[in-house]
Amino acid sequence: MGHSYGARTVLADLTVRLTERRVGVVGANGSGKSTFARLLNGLVVPTEGTVTVDSLDTRTATRAVRRRVGFVFQDPDAQIVHPTVAEDVAFGLENMGVAPAERAERVAEVLTRYGLAGHADHPAHLLSGGQKQLLALAGVLVMRPARIVLDEPTTLLDLLNARRVALLVAELEQSVVVVTHDLPLLEGFDRVLVFDTGRLVADDSPAAAIAAYRSLMAGRP
Repeated sequence: MGHSYGARTVLADLTVRLTERRVGVVGANGSGKSTFARLLNGLVVPTEGTVTVDSLDTRTATRAVRRRVGFVFQDPDAQIVHPTVAEDVAFGLENMGVAPAERAERVAEVLTRYGLAGHADHPAHLLSGGQKQLLALAGVLVMRPARIVLDEPTTLLDLLNARRVALLVAELEQSVVVVTHDLPLLEGFDRVLVFDTGRLVADDSPAAAIAAYRSLMAGRP
């Protein structure tokens, strides 16, 4: 499987099957890791080969795949689309056709879980950076996907909020793929993939894969 943007190839010769509960993805900027993440729920479709989720092809069954695989963006402002916190969390449920009573119940539950219940009617864009990331996560989790992909979820956060998000990720019941430069975030993961210049160059336990990544980066000018 591979993907190109016009004449520029960003992923090539990739064959991988993800079965573990916690998978990390690391690599230098421009290595292809974010494109890989987007391939997992159909935000991007491969220009060569196929990507399947539960036997569903992301190219032909995009809607069904996205219901199974939630995606949390690096910048929560790219994901927050409604004026208030509660309205933003409810948005996905409305699109799914969830009845109003159940929708209200599920929104209240997820806002309470992530410490946002007191902000339900507040303008979403006035939240702190950490609260916005929690809101983005809540907006995905309220739809109850079986799997979640998070693209650099702690990059824009201070240390306190980065730790908070890391703990929340560790507690998720869903299968999780996390793209990150925050290597301590991958502690306790089952598997880590290392990308470099559009290719998968290491696929191992966290300790072994991160050691390979550090070695790779140490050789760069």
